[in-house]
Amino acid sequence: MKNAVITIARQYGSGGKTIAAMLAKDLGINCYGREILKMASEESGINERLFGMSDEKLKHSVLMKLLKRPYEGDLIPPESSGFVSDDNLFNYQAKVIKELAESESCVIVGRCADYVLRDFPNVISVFIHADREFCLEQAMERNSMSLKEMQRFIEKTDKYRGDFYKYYTGHEWSDARNYDLCLNSGKLGFKKCVEEIKAYMKVRFED
Repeated sequence: MKNAVITIARQYGSGGKTIAAMLAKDLGINCYGREILKMASEESGINERLFGMSDEKLKHSVLMKLLKRPYEGDLIPPESSGFVSDDNLFNYQAKVIKELAESESCVIVGRCADYVLRDFPNVISVFIHADREFCLEQAMERNSMSLKEMQRFIEKTDKYRGDFYKYYTGHEWSDARNYDLCLNSGKLGFKKCVEEIKAYMKVRFED
């Protein structure tokens, strides 16, 4: 197989982003997260700021919690009134994700990449999770909030990630059936999570 892609979904504070970066460094490949917003902006010609604003708007959207609009791959043309809609902004991010999967080995964090790439044979999907205490401890090391503020922030962030995932995929974000691997970073530690993913890659892509 000419290239392999690893998608990382993660609970806040589980270290998924750190694990993704460590894995990419070990494999000598790129790691993409919010960089996809910039790439989607360049692809579409839509101001990058609108992609960031869409993320923030969806965090407070009641409709996203009630509706589901699973991604189907269609792009809305520039002449359409829906060209800069939240759904079309996601469609362009998905387009970038597919182009990356076709062109290079890489690690992709978030953005429902596991669902977008569900039909790609060269993709391994991973969900990183940990118990509440571990996530809280890790998050407190990186943020200047009180304990209660951080607890609420973690709950709110994971709720948003779950709502976002369900809106664009129709599936539950934390359902293990969506992923090839589910790893508890609180029990394994970051380095061993990386080793587990690499070991799975070896078995999965062994000729």
